Amino acid sequence: MATILCLETATTNCSVTLSIDGSVIAFREDDSAGYSHAEKLHVFIADVLKEASVTMENLDAIAVSKGPGSYTGLRIGVSAAKGLCYALDIPLISIPTLTLLAEKVSEKGIIIPMIDARRMEVYSAVFSSERKQIRETKAEILTETSFKEYASEAKIICIGNGVTKFKEICQWTTVVFMENIQPSSKEMALIAENKYKKNDTEDVAYFEPYYLKDFKVG
Repeated sequence: MATILCLETATTNCSVTLSIDGSVIAFREDDSAGYSHAEKLHVFIADVLKEASVTMENLDAIAVSKGPGSYTGLRIGVSAAKGLCYALDIPLISIPTLTLLAEKVSEKGIIIPMIDARRMEVYSAVFSSERKQIRETKAEILTETSFKEYASEAKIICIGNGVTKFKEICQWTTVVFMENIQPSSKEMALIAENKYKKNDTEDVAYFEPYYLKDFKVG
């Protein structure tokens, strides 16, 4: 049974969960229009530990959303996670951000999580009904015929803050749009527990977020 602190900061949502044995014990998040991560992340960490009567020394691992997503958000989350792992000498677990979005879908169908990457571009991947990834994660510019290879499927479920862009131009009638939904640390709990049991962890010294694209100012 592991006690794991889960951090999700890849989008505007600053989200922290404390999980024990894969179950959510305490949870805080704030999805403000602007990025509140620098101000809220460590406050939320202290809040969930206090609510669960758990100390830092009780933690067995830190889990962090690895990206893709906001450069600044990812940098803040990963820096915090690595700092805690160094200080406490505990393992670091990383979880792909698009996997967390796919985990929010309970319906059957092809799942396409999308994170806004500015203009008409999104970070996306494709998952089966069983939430197994069946197409690689990539940055892509949306067009009317995006994801046409899945158009014959009975249902396509698009989820995330990049979905609104696709809804405006999508030609496929089998698509369900789950708009304005952000990845959350809640979905990290069970995944992190399973990774911990398998010793599927990162090298704290060398781990970097999965930015997918180079950071550009402006």
